[in-house]
Amino acid sequence: MLTAYLVIHVVQGGSLTLDIVNWSFLALILLLVRNPFEIIHLAKQAASNVGEILLQFPLYAGILGIMTSSGLIQMFSDAFVSIANPTTFGALALLSAGIVNFFVPSGGGQFAVQGPIMLDAANQLGVDPSIAIMAIAYGDQWTNMIQPFWALPVLAIAGLKMRDILGYTFITLIGSGVVMAAALTIVSVTI
Repeated sequence: MLTAYLVIHVVQGGSLTLDIVNWSFLALILLLVRNPFEIIHLAKQAASNVGEILLQFPLYAGILGIMTSSGLIQMFSDAFVSIANPTTFGALALLSAGIVNFFVPSGGGQFAVQGPIMLDAANQLGVDPSIAIMAIAYGDQWTNMIQPFWALPVLAIAGLKMRDILGYTFITLIGSGVVMAAALTIVSVTI
C-alpha cells in the first residue's frame, strides 16, 4: 500500500519532500524483508552497536532549542563578527561554527540556526556569501574530528572503541583547522 501511495504521489506530480524520502526508505525496507519481525530483529541488532549514541540526539535537539531560543547562538556569533573584518571573517566564522558544533552536532540544524546570522554578518562586512557558507560547513566538519560520530559504523565493524582512534582524529583536527582557516583567509583576500 505504501509503494502504491508513493507511485500515485509521483504520477500526480507530487513534490519530493523529506516525508516522501522517509516513506520511500520505509517502503524499500518493507519490500526487502521477509516479515515485520525481521525488521524488529534487524533494528535491535543495529541499535546494540549505536544505542548509546542514539540516546544523545534528543539531548542535542534540546540543546539546539535552548541555544536558539535564548539567543546564545546569536550572541556567540555576534561576538566573533564584532572583531572580524573582511579578511578575518572566514577564519573567525570557521572557529565560531566549530565551537557551536560541539553543542549542536547536526550540520543541518547548525546551519539552520547559524547560517542566516553569518550570512547577515557577511553582508554587513561586504564579504562574499560563499565565504560564510563554506566557513560554517568547514567548522562543522572540522570539529567532527574530535567527536567523530561519522566513524561509529566503521568502529562497530572493526570492533574498536572511540578512544582507539581519538588520538588520530585529534591530530587531524589540528592539521585540518590550520588548512581550512588559511584557505578561508586566502580566498577572502582574493575575492
